[in-house]
Amino acid sequence: MEKLKKQTFISTSETETEAIGAEIARSLQRGSVVLLNGDLGAGKTVFSRGFARALGIDEPVSSPTYTIVQEYDLPERGRLYHLDLYRISGVGAALAFGVDEFFDDPASYSLVEWPERLEGWMPDNSVCISLKHTGENQREITVEP
Repeated sequence: MEKLKKQTFISTSETETEAIGAEIARSLQRGSVVLLNGDLGAGKTVFSRGFARALGIDEPVSSPTYTIVQEYDLPERGRLYHLDLYRISGVGAALAFGVDEFFDDPASYSLVEWPERLEGWMPDNSVCISLKHTGENQREITVEP
């Protein structure tokens, strides 16, 4: 598998954002932690839906804002953990919630919305994805391994 490189994508639709999410998912190994940065409405959940589809998850993918984490079984083994840390007050609260256990699962993937709540505490196996509005229907999606 080729190592992920820093790159920037331009998306002009939800379909394109999902496709970019799928492309990133196919390039990552199990155990990866994907940190999704972006304002409300930037496309983090749309990206996550494409990511999940590429892993073979067919069920609806929604933002875990109120549940903090959604867990999806992968077809063969492992899980996709989709976390939304918006309601977490900081790294201490995140660790008390057990985010490190999700990140340490070598058979699974973790998608983390609002990772800034981790206050600089990032696992070694993380990839940063930044989603930014650049026009009414346009997003700039930057990947930084």
